Amino acid sequence: MLISTKIAKLDRSVLFLTTCLVGVGTVAIYEATTDTRLDGLYISYLYLFALFCLPMLFIALVDYKILLGRLAYLFYGVGIGLLVLVKLVGENLNGAVRWLSIGSFQLQPSELAKICTVLLIAHLLGTREGQRLRFFQDLVPVCFVFLIPFILIMDQPDLGTALVFAGILLSMLWIGNIRALYMILILGVVIISIGTILCLYYANFDLLSKIVEPHQLSRIQAFLDPQSDPDKSWHVKNAMIAIGSGGLSGSEGIFLRKGYIPYAYSDSIYVVVGGKYGFIGSSVLLMLYLLLVYRMIFIALDSRDRAGTYIVTGFIAMFIFQVSVNLGMHIGLLPLTGISLPFISYGGSSLLTNMIAIGIVLSVKVHKDESAD
Repeated sequence: MLISTKIAKLDRSVLFLTTCLVGVGTVAIYEATTDTRLDGLYISYLYLFALFCLPMLFIALVDYKILLGRLAYLFYGVGIGLLVLVKLVGENLNGAVRWLSIGSFQLQPSELAKICTVLLIAHLLGTREGQRLRFFQDLVPVCFVFLIPFILIMDQPDLGTALVFAGILLSMLWIGNIRALYMILILGVVIISIGTILCLYYANFDLLSKIVEPHQLSRIQAFLDPQSDPDKSWHVKNAMIAIGSGGLSGSEGIFLRKGYIPYAYSDSIYVVVGGKYGFIGSSVLLMLYLLLVYRMIFIALDSRDRAGTYIVTGFIAMFIFQVSVNLGMHIGLLPLTGISLPFISYGGSSLLTNMIAIGIVLSVKVHKDESAD
């Protein structure tokens, strides 16, 4: 297929919505950093976006099927290798070891690991060609592929990203034709795990403190009992007040200007949108996400290759769970954890990962009429 033909087949809606989200992110980063020592960070964000458009478009024009098979195993191995490298030589920031320093750039391998894991799981599920997943031959290998990065990321510790991996797994298994009994068992394990944490918190806090990392325990405590330690819960309280102060159309963002919201340009950037632009601004942001997911669902359904459908499903889950966790933790529905808001939060690794994901989704759309090898 000619390059010009492929370019003509690019999904313009996905490109437009992605650009709109980056535009919202640029404005939000400007509002979060103006008149601070980080003033001008939004310019860097635009430079990163322009730079990452190149790999996104390149990937979109390459047949996504090339990324499956042996390459999927290779990418996955590289992703796991980077996660192990983080544990060995990673940089400790705020009690978490999640980054590799490459010159002036900080790489967060857990972000790229999402792409690698989605590709390999899609490859494994695609070999079944839509048939019911078998327990030992299919389900166990897929869960093993998921558990390795999940455990390494939990050890960093990074609960938010680990939750996104769990969401990706469940979504891809469901679309991959898992037996209802197996899905019930998996969900049962999740519910029992959450219930065990809750029971230990109220019945045997000392035992829980030995099982859970101190960093994670403080987040759980701040979520379940904010009054027990105001110092640990002040971030969420201030975030909720700031979002509430935005009202219908926004406010001057007093909490933001006075520095009550840490990392307002990255993980807590939704507070900027909600506080500065109010309910209307938040609604516009959520509508952009909704339209992007809707368009991705259409691409997944329109794909004639099951592996393509599984890939797009994985990235849909990735975006949905990241948005849900980020918003949920800032309005008091989920424990506070470090997770970026796709295309809105400042972060090179996050933006690169999201744009690679969009590039692969575009490739599924462009090459949907080509037969699988």
